[in-house]
Amino acid sequence: MPAPRPLETGAEAPDFTVTTTAGDELTLSSLRGGRVALYFYPKDATPGCTAQACNLRDGLGELAEHGITVIGVSPDDDASHARFAEKHELPFALVADPDRTIIEAYGVWGEKKNYGKVYDGLQRTTFLIGPDGVIQHVFKRPRTKDHTNEILSKLG
Repeated sequence: MPAPRPLETGAEAPDFTVTTTAGDELTLSSLRGGRVALYFYPKDATPGCTAQACNLRDGLGELAEHGITVIGVSPDDDASHARFAEKHELPFALVADPDRTIIEAYGVWGEKKNYGKVYDGLQRTTFLIGPDGVIQHVFKRPRTKDHTNEILSKLG
């Protein structure tokens, strides 16, 4: 069976309700009226994922000034997210998706290649979702150390 393709610009963002690592219930559609940077990352505490999370943390004030809520999703569990968030003082929601329900709804699980090895995994992707719940931009392979600026550059 071929891997699903990531959702594209103009698609409606699939809704979900989850409990965040902080214990809060979060429903994506409850954030309508503002923008959401929904970012999918492979694994807590790895160099690229840490760089991306810290870049978003450091740019959160500027993102918030533009009405953007940041939510991170990975297949790691709540305990891993809690350690990651505490160690790096991440002030935004992290969502554990070990059964890949959200990940697969957004089409970001699929074939990856690393050093010649082919395997299935999460493809680092961010969806900028507009106030109407429609995807405004898809960042495939975002720049982990400059992701805040990438997001801000797409605001119209």
